[in-house]
Amino acid sequence: MGDLASAVEAVLRQGVAPPGAHAVLVWQRLPAGALALAAQAGLSADEAEAWSRVPPGVATPAWEAVATGAEHWPDGGIAPGASVGGPDTPRAVLPLLDAGRRQGALEVLWPDPPPALTAPQRRRLRALADLCATVLGRPDDPVPPERQAELLDGLLTPALLLEPVLRDGRAVDFTILRTSARFQDPLGRPRSGLDGTSLLEAYPVACATGLLAPLLRAHETGEARSGERLRPVFQSGGIALPTSLRLAVAPLGGRLLVSWQLDADQPTESDQTALLRQAQRLARVAGFEERPGTAPGTGRILWNEGLTELFGLPPDAPAVPLARLARHVHPDDEPAVRRLVDTVQFRRRAASAVFRLLRPDGTQRYTRVVAEPVLAEDGGLSGVRGAYHDVSAQHWTEVALGATRERLADSEQEAAERERLALRLQRAILPSAPPPLGATGLRAAVRYRPAAKRDRVGGDWYDVLDLPGGQVLLAVGDVAGHGVGAATGMVGLRHALRGLAVTGAGPGRLLWWLNTVAVREPEQVTATAVCVLLTPADGGLRWARAGHLPPIRLAPDGAEVLPMPHGVLLGALADAEYEEATARLGPEDVLLLYTDGLVERRDRSVEESVDHLIRAAGPPGPDLERYLDLLLELSPADTDDDTCLVAVRIE
Repeated sequence: MGDLASAVEAVLRQGVAPPGAHAVLVWQRLPAGALALAAQAGLSADEAEAWSRVPPGVATPAWEAVATGAEHWPDGGIAPGASVGGPDTPRAVLPLLDAGRRQGALEVLWPDPPPALTAPQRRRLRALADLCATVLGRPDDPVPPERQAELLDGLLTPALLLEPVLRDGRAVDFTILRTSARFQDPLGRPRSGLDGTSLLEAYPVACATGLLAPLLRAHETGEARSGERLRPVFQSGGIALPTSLRLAVAPLGGRLLVSWQLDADQPTESDQTALLRQAQRLARVAGFEERPGTAPGTGRILWNEGLTELFGLPPDAPAVPLARLARHVHPDDEPAVRRLVDTVQFRRRAASAVFRLLRPDGTQRYTRVVAEPVLAEDGGLSGVRGAYHDVSAQHWTEVALGATRERLADSEQEAAERERLALRLQRAILPSAPPPLGATGLRAAVRYRPAAKRDRVGGDWYDVLDLPGGQVLLAVGDVAGHGVGAATGMVGLRHALRGLAVTGAGPGRLLWWLNTVAVREPEQVTATAVCVLLTPADGGLRWARAGHLPPIRLAPDGAEVLPMPHGVLLGALADAEYEEATARLGPEDVLLLYTDGLVERRDRSVEESVDHLIRAAGPPGPDLERYLDLLLELSPADTDDDTCLVAVRIE
């Protein structure tokens, strides 16, 4: 450090430091967190010896500058911590920055308070700090670059090697130089596609939700970080994947070695698998994956449970490869299936097709298949994966509705028949009574009142569903419009919610998914809805709303309209977010969910109508069925719209 000591001595002797300064000190940050007095001018030999090294954890003005990157000036008051020359000595302290890393600090002392430093004087001190940082130099890389790749691939955990991207001398992003052999991209992309990309470009949402900040701190301070818990969100194609992980970061020369592992409190693979199976069973979806072998006939085909049943095959029958799927479909559908296979295997693009699957017993299932290629590091085809979806019920519903529309087109009788069909469809889908809930300790009652005019059949719906884990789903909604379109939209949203609810997600996430379904419908559906998760064991309520009226809690001492968390109607915005609210349902309380057909009037606000109706009906009493009948009888609505009611009480 001879050059640095000479430079500091010259600064003080030649008057480069501000007038009146009597000492200049240069501190170097050591790897263990201590500070070393790398050079000084103006201190006595005894004082320089006493301050030659500051142990880790001792607060000094220089350490404050290294830890926070903040500057301290003489007019800023007394600097914190123990100080060279005593706490009352005026001083300026500036961090030494080299390639965005804080390598140490520059400290200038005055015997007496100096006049306020001018802007040019402060600029000269900052230039002096830059000079000291340059002379101080970067520490040598502990591992040469040619050895860093070997170190990375030798790790037992997934890891990345990052290089800082600097702007105005500070790190603002990182370039992914290399990923370890065990690294798997959370979004399913090949490792080769990540090399050379920026971290913000590869994981923009994860960086915004907590991944980037600890990496920047580790680079700036040069300190390793281990075991820090993060909850970043990885997002791809509009699908968000919340993750809980533990992060480890180690400086490697001017680079960072980063490793992460799933947190121990993440759901186990068996939990995830069980939820996935329930969701697939309800949605009648099953996946597959094909991996070719090195020789003909040595490949591997994985089928989810349910595919052998869909194909009508015995449980021990071999799986049907995608290349032979055309042998199992109706002759008229073979061209569509062959085009799909050609697109996936040779054009390397995802594709889908709908066909009639012929089963050995002579029956057929209308089936949709979606498949995509799995590409190797060199871009070659390493496999195919996808899913089969049994759409027979949807197909026959569409056929029935299509046939009805064709038969009844262009006449008043045809329009009336279509509305009657929508009404029958609505009544067939909406049960007249809730499912048995005795095991949960709940009593529930439901009512559905169609519009008085048959040509006004709407899309009101409700649902009460006992979920795994001891919770109960309560929901009501109202699809915009009337007639067959509204009724079929109602059917789609209701069934989608039932399938998604078994994942264990909260009401806000369920509405987010339901909004995605509504936005992507061919004839975009718009609807309001309120979704409630009730835990009968302790009366806990979590709910979210999509432009819908909030629930009402009816307690022995009066009624309360619950708060309205933010949430726009379904199908309005592709990136809408839905807030959640919580409350508790007491043993004698009743929770009421309803659609606007119960209270909407043209001459008053909905809030006034709700207040008038609840006051007129009085307490619910022990019989929930009679109470809902009374609400319908006293309803002040004058818009002739459908009405849905759901009431529950913890017994």
